[in-house]
Amino acid sequence: MESKLPHVGTSIFSQMTGLANQYQAINLSQGFPEFDAPDFLKTRLAQYSEQGFNQYSPSSGMSALQSQIAALVARRYNQTVEPESTVTVTSGATEALFVAIQAITQVGDEVIVFDPAYDSYAPAIELAGGKAIHIALRAPDFRIDWQQVTNALSDKTRAIIINTPHNPSAKIISQSDVAQLKNLLIKHNLLLISDEVYEHMTFDGQRHFSALLDEEIFARSFVISSFGKTFHCTGWKMGYCVAPKNLSAEFRKVHQYVTFSSFTPAQLALADMLKEHAEHVDELAQFYQQKRDTLVQALQPSRFEILPSEGTYFLLLDYSAISQLDDVAFCEYLVKEVGVAAIPLSVFYDMPPEDKIIRLCFAKHTDTLLRAAEKLCSL
Repeated sequence: MESKLPHVGTSIFSQMTGLANQYQAINLSQGFPEFDAPDFLKTRLAQYSEQGFNQYSPSSGMSALQSQIAALVARRYNQTVEPESTVTVTSGATEALFVAIQAITQVGDEVIVFDPAYDSYAPAIELAGGKAIHIALRAPDFRIDWQQVTNALSDKTRAIIINTPHNPSAKIISQSDVAQLKNLLIKHNLLLISDEVYEHMTFDGQRHFSALLDEEIFARSFVISSFGKTFHCTGWKMGYCVAPKNLSAEFRKVHQYVTFSSFTPAQLALADMLKEHAEHVDELAQFYQQKRDTLVQALQPSRFEILPSEGTYFLLLDYSAISQLDDVAFCEYLVKEVGVAAIPLSVFYDMPPEDKIIRLCFAKHTDTLLRAAEKLCSL
């Protein structure tokens, strides 16, 4: 049969994790925490399951969780949203991204995507019959050229996808970026899909500029977040989308035929976690900043050039002084010969530059980070 996604194969994340397991390498490739979810959250999950909350939840989410998400939005972004009509719980942020793209993309539509980009964006756009218009952000600053964005717009442009804090560059969009984005959205009547799964991981006192902070931007936005990232439970596949009532209605039309509903006892456990342990969210930035600083300090003696990490739990390294291998080959060398698994940056691009940059995940125990750094410093 003819493939609907002929250029899509096994993801680089699965490949590198497989190699890490095969060679017993330290896995700093795939973006998942090495540490466990909070004990409170696990205990509540077990309690709700034991109490029989194991059947379908309402498709848009358990009301208790919707209410706590709305309270979180109000506390963090001073934005009032109506839980029942604007908050939709999803089976992970990737599902929410897929559903938002399917809900708004018609055949022939164009959606602006900034590379390096999360690898689910373009396939979802293509499956909806649209076309991803890739705008490349270049190392080392990975800043958006808004004139280039303006030049890429056409009468077919439907939406822009923004990811901040940004995976894989670990950059945060600025207030100036937000102003220019807002101007384009309004002037050209565009929608925004705002991927904010690392929203609580910003470093050095920098502010996360959520689409929820501006009424006019939010009026045309799908804001997507991840409990898996926030509470170290990526395997639960729990996320959510906050959007205005009219956009949420379209989102839910698709969502009900993708997963219908999400893990019921986990929803109730997460609602309790948000209500009774809000400090976890507030402390997350400092928690990950310490891990970033540990890895950066340990890599100082190395021959890598360390690029700034402003948010997320990723760090980019330029290996130009070490090897002339392309980044895919260099990552294979690292895992097989050095014992550390990383991700090549080129896989996040439609048209990869010739940069020699790799991505490390520092959502790991301190001992793991120090052992990996020791190996990398040996190069």
